[in-house]
Amino acid sequence: MAELSTAPGTPLVRLAGVGKRFGAVVALRSVDLDVHAGEIVALVGDNGAGKSTLLKIIAGVHPPSHGEILLDGEPVRMATPSDARAHGIEVVYQDLALADNQPVYMNLFLGRELVSGPLRRLDRARMAAETAELLKELDIRIPSPRVPIRALSGGQRQGVAIARATHWGERLILMDEPTAALGVQETARVEDTILRMKERGKAILIVSHSLDQVFRLADRICVLRRGEQVGVRETAQTDGDEIVAMITGLR
Repeated sequence: MAELSTAPGTPLVRLAGVGKRFGAVVALRSVDLDVHAGEIVALVGDNGAGKSTLLKIIAGVHPPSHGEILLDGEPVRMATPSDARAHGIEVVYQDLALADNQPVYMNLFLGRELVSGPLRRLDRARMAAETAELLKELDIRIPSPRVPIRALSGGQRQGVAIARATHWGERLILMDEPTAALGVQETARVEDTILRMKERGKAILIVSHSLDQVFRLADRICVLRRGEQVGVRETAQTDGDEIVAMITGLR
């Protein structure tokens, strides 16, 4: 069993022996991992290592075959994505899951639209105002919360997806390759936004193939290889050579 983190205090999220089988295929054997509030933990490993599977288990997409998830020390069951959202867990997927023809503010409140009046009409003004305030707090620069998603750049779209997760994710935000399709400048802006989320006390679990990005953002690094958890390292106490060796099995 790989070591748990040694960070002090009760973790916001603890994974205890979490694993997943799909029939005869073992996708993930047994993961033990803590994530604390105001902390960024990176999941790294080659394709097929089990990173996305682990995110989907926490997000309620796949039920774990064994093990448990604890929030603030209490076991919870994530049978569906709605269960995860109810526990304050949000996901930023690679495809962003944005509605291109809808304005920014409608995407921020997608599925959670605000209504007002006896006829319960959409309160568009309030949603737009709250969206503008959040984007300003996170320094996400968008012409207006009323512009359609299709009019935004890749980095701006990613910013909207992150803002939505920040707004609704009270406990944990899961991020799957958040800058994979972005250029250097847009990547830098998204990384700045992620660090602001950390400053707001969010716990963040991020999958990234970029070790440079991992070392810029993460407090700790969890390495997976072929469904096995190899270990967890404090970022300040390791280097790229050790992490690569752990990923490849050459350590």
